[in-house]
Formats: sequence, structure tokens, C-alpha cells
Amino acid sequence: MTNETSKPASHPLPARTSEAALYDVAKDLPGTRILSTSLGRGQAARWLYRDRSDASVSLWYLDQFQQRLAMADHDADVKALPETPLSEPHHSLSIVCDTDLPEDEVDLALIPCSVRGEAELQRDLMQQAYSRLVIGGRLVTSVDNVNDRWLHDQLKAYGAKISVRHFDDAVVYVLRKEQALKRQRNFECEFTFRFRGQTIAAITRPGVFSHRRLDAGAKALMDAVTVESGQRLIEIGCGCGSVTMALAMQTGGIHSLAIDSNARAIECTRRGAKKNGLVDLDAQLTCEGDCDSPASYDVAVGNPPYFANFQIARLFVDAARRALRPSGRLYIVTKQPEWYEENLVTEWHDIRVIAGKQYAVVEAWK
Repeated sequence: MTNETSKPASHPLPARTSEAALYDVAKDLPGTRILSTSLGRGQAARWLYRDRSDASVSLWYLDQFQQRLAMADHDADVKALPETPLSEPHHSLSIVCDTDLPEDEVDLALIPCSVRGEAELQRDLMQQAYSRLVIGGRLVTSVDNVNDRWLHDQLKAYGAKISVRHFDDAVVYVLRKEQALKRQRNFECEFTFRFRGQTIAAITRPGVFSHRRLDAGAKALMDAVTVESGQRLIEIGCGCGSVTMALAMQTGGIHSLAIDSNARAIECTRRGAKKNGLVDLDAQLTCEGDCDSPASYDVAVGNPPYFANFQIARLFVDAARRALRPSGRLYIVTKQPEWYEENLVTEWHDIRVIAGKQYAVVEAWK
């Protein structure tokens, strides 16, 4: 069997491998209340919405940036399509960014997975999706690995018969919900770490950087920074908020803001702040690096991910420049400080590299 799908030909962007195969199977399954996650622009959910005039579809994202891309593609679809008669009253597509899947009961749940994805997040989402299904509803999952055994083994825990569809570059599994799960696994984690004489508690969940542990880069970053009483601190891409919390606990009178595009990161940071008694630490969801009161912060810190050819690093730097007051300080942890030395010179001054064993921290003044 090939991976050719009957997706709408007018759509310009191809779906990820596992998502295209997922749609090819799901389009033949019953269901008008549909829940879907996505590895890309949500094509499987959006195609099913277009196929079924009586469907109510929820397309869920953990990251606001991915949500915005899917919304933009859907808007482009609507503009490109010819006018059609009014749909059924329950025909709707909701593209959401939230910490968890919507609570509404559904008939059909779609979870595309990737061999490169975070295993614990995939298990978490499958469990949530299965719990949202009505008895008799179907969970459809897929993975871009023709030799998959891991995903199939995870599905065995649900105690239902699993049907399999093989494609040239993906595998799709379908199971019908016969009964509720006897036990729900909790994937959340709370860990503690010591920093400058303080014990800090951090709360993490799958999909949040870095789940279940203090990242070595985050440790190098907090070691390089000192924040004084009365100053304003912003962390760009906060993850679970470990850096913000550690620095804010060093002295009183620090106003801290943590921002991230990941909804769970914001949830975990807020909960961690409450756990540590940090009443003047706020966390805000944003994929654009926006902050309240721009040009008012004294210190900005960030730990950009090491991919995307420094595009995300550039977003971090630009967000810091907007947030910092004149003479504010930026600290970025990296394994490639040369890029920052070469690219910060036009808008920053007094740039220096604080070398470490695994990581370097780049300091720059606005």
C-alpha cells in the first residue's frame, strides 16, 4: 500500500508523513466530534473538517507559534475556496493552544507521532485522547517509522484490539474504545535543586524544556548572572522557569517576568513560582517575545534551542532588545558563542564570552 492520500488538491503545503497517512485512514472512519493533535499545520484535522459538513473539530497545539501557523493556513483555505452553502449548525473548527487536550467527549481522536518526538509527551497525549473518547469511539495514531514497535507496544496497554495499516513511510494504528482506563498515569514531575544556598522546587510536564531535570545550560546561565534588589528580570523561553526562580530567590525586591510560546511552560512556571513563594514573578504566553512594559527591564536571560540555524536565537535576542532599558544586560547560554560575537556588534556593546566546560554564556549591554 502506498502513502497516496485523497487530501484536497488545493492545499499548497504537504502534510508530515505520519499525518498524511493518518488522514488517509481516518477519512474512512465514522465520527462527527473529532479531536486531533498535529506535528505541523494540522492538515489531517482541517481536511476532515472540510470533508464533513456536520463535524465539530478541535485541533490542539501545545505551542502558540504552531497554532498561529495552522490558523493562518486555515484562513488561506477559507479565502481560496468558492462560496458554499451554509454548513450544519455543529460544523466548526477550533484551533487551540492549551496545556491539555479539550475535555469534551469525542467520537474520533487523531494523534500523529514522530520517531523523533518526545516519547513521554506522545504517551501523555494518547492517554488524554483515549480518555476523551466515548465508548465505541476510535483512537487513530501514526508514526513515521515503517519498522515501529514502540508505538504499537504503548497501545497494547489500552486492552483493545489494534488494527494496523502499513504505508511506504508510515504505520497507522486504530483501536476502538471498549472501556475506560482503569488507571491514569501521571506524567508530571517535581524536582528540587540547590543554587547559592537556596533550595528551589521546579515543576515540569512532558513537552516542557527540560522535563524531569535541571538542564546543564540553564545551570551555566544562572551561575553567570547576578540580579540586585529592585531590578527587573525577564527570561525569554523560560521552560519550567528554573532560571527565573533561582535568580529571583537570591534577594528581595526583584520583579520577574518569564515568557514562552509553550502553554505548559507557562503553567509550570506559575506553579513553581507559587511553590517557592515568589509573588512578584509573572509568566506570560507569547510566541513573539512580547512583554509588558518594554524598555524597562534591567536583565534579560535566555537559553535558545540549538536548531533552526540561529533563527530562534535571533528571536530571543530581538525580544531582549525590546524588553531591556538602555544599559540593560543580556545573558545568553550557548555552545556556539561565535555567532553572537559576530551578530550582536551592530546593536549591542561590551560583548564578552564567559567560558565554561560545556557551555559558554554571552554577556552584552544594550
